[in-house]
Amino acid sequence: MMSSPVLTQTFTAQTDAVGGSLLTSALVGLLPLLTFFVLLGVVKVKAHVAALGSLAVALLVAVLAFGMPAQLALLSATQGAVFGLFPILWIVITAIWLYQLTVISGRGEDVRAVFSAVGRGDMRVQAMLIAFCFGGLLEALAGFGAPVAITGAMLVSLGLPPLRAAVVVLVANTAPVAFGAMAIPITTAGNLTGIPATDIAAIVGHQTPLLAAWIPLLLLFLVDGVRGVRQVWPVALVTGGAFAVLQWWASNHFSYELTDVVAALGGFAAAVALLAVWHPKTPPEVRSKTEKRRRSLTTGRVTLALMPYWLVVVIFGIGKLWRWGVDVPAALASTDITIQWPGLYGNLLTPDGEPSTSAVYTFTWLSSPGTMLLITGLIVTVVYALARERDLPPMSVGRGVGQLFRTIADLRWPILTISSILSLSYVMNQSGQTISIGAWLAATGSFFAFLSPILGWLGTAVTGSDTSANALFAKLQQTAGQSAGINPDLLVAANTSGGVVGKLISPQNLTIAATAIGEPGSESVLLRKVIGYSLGMLLLLCILVYLQSTPVLGWMVG
Repeated sequence: MMSSPVLTQTFTAQTDAVGGSLLTSALVGLLPLLTFFVLLGVVKVKAHVAALGSLAVALLVAVLAFGMPAQLALLSATQGAVFGLFPILWIVITAIWLYQLTVISGRGEDVRAVFSAVGRGDMRVQAMLIAFCFGGLLEALAGFGAPVAITGAMLVSLGLPPLRAAVVVLVANTAPVAFGAMAIPITTAGNLTGIPATDIAAIVGHQTPLLAAWIPLLLLFLVDGVRGVRQVWPVALVTGGAFAVLQWWASNHFSYELTDVVAALGGFAAAVALLAVWHPKTPPEVRSKTEKRRRSLTTGRVTLALMPYWLVVVIFGIGKLWRWGVDVPAALASTDITIQWPGLYGNLLTPDGEPSTSAVYTFTWLSSPGTMLLITGLIVTVVYALARERDLPPMSVGRGVGQLFRTIADLRWPILTISSILSLSYVMNQSGQTISIGAWLAATGSFFAFLSPILGWLGTAVTGSDTSANALFAKLQQTAGQSAGINPDLLVAANTSGGVVGKLISPQNLTIAATAIGEPGSESVLLRKVIGYSLGMLLLLCILVYLQSTPVLGWMVG
């Protein structure tokens, strides 16, 4: 008995696959994205349901409209899901776990006390440092709404009116977002487009610092109006300036994954240095209402409280930069495992008939930032278990490791959401849906550079995640740039930066803020208060990116 031969079907994506028309192909290719936005924003289903529904539509469009063999479409979805799990979610899980170690050990309270103690009781200074610098640290490691939830509650405890506290933390949670969760939005964009993540980060580092430099001044205005700006502007300029400079430096010359950690700690240190020699005039009505802590914040307590943050800088510095004697980055990279995706590689072809490199998956098990965070977390766990304090919860190695598994369980729905969105993006990219949309948008020519940040803003506003916005639009931005003759690296970076200012109006963030201040149901009020700031910053980014696409500011991106 002879077995029937297996027919191997190959596929090459076409920009005019639907009826030989680019316009028709682009409009049909938009259906999965429209499905996602309608399900999430209009029907208001859960994010993971919207992602799965949109993935189903993308698979149907790929097979029925773009002619992709069903088997290849499903394999494309599996590759996207695996990439979503590792390295993307591996980084997210270990980053949040590292932050949770400070919570369960009680050291998180010491971190809050450090930030609250600065400013000599001036609520405006404390609010700015907590929302901007401490919020930036939380965004660097945890992201996913943690900065808004934690700093929002802290500002209310200082005595700030709840709605005002929510607006302050929402506006503050902008500049750090592009490099949040160890710069996972940029890592995602780099993996999807093939553009080195370091190149994208370098351009973003020439965009978002221009927002970061003046956001502390805006926070002072939100807390105490014109009086706050007039009386406390020196510390705001020093904090914002240090944050901006270090965000540029770390993203271009250090380790882009550590950008927010370096910038937040540096901004805080600059503020502390200034406040040691200069003190603002503090009217009685803006003095902090937080009672003095009974705990003694000794040098040792402060060092251990901040340990996860400075240790992650050390570990990443070694893993990314150490080349004396032993080239550590090269040694770690040599352990990467390259996998030609079974059944997809060799059957997914480029227009010149060569196997598409998009069907190659790299398993960065040791060189991944997630693994470096795991190593950092294990060291922190052991140190916290040994350095016990009578007034802190008992901490053991077993409890610390157990928190890692609890973090995975707590993130089960975000895990499903992100995996589904990455599956969606892979199917759209490899079937030709994304390149059709990009080629169509490129018809706007050089003006597309002005419109580019709007896509990232829209994606983050709807999904609540700059990572998701890049998963949806990074490849589209790259394709549009190539077709329109605009630097595609600039447009992918613009998508990331646009997402930064979309974060503060996302329904997810608004709900988190409303809950944190004890005002559930106030989302619509908060939206009205912050949307003007979001649109204003978006306009500035659109103008900046357009000028960076021309000789006027082209020198900024090389």
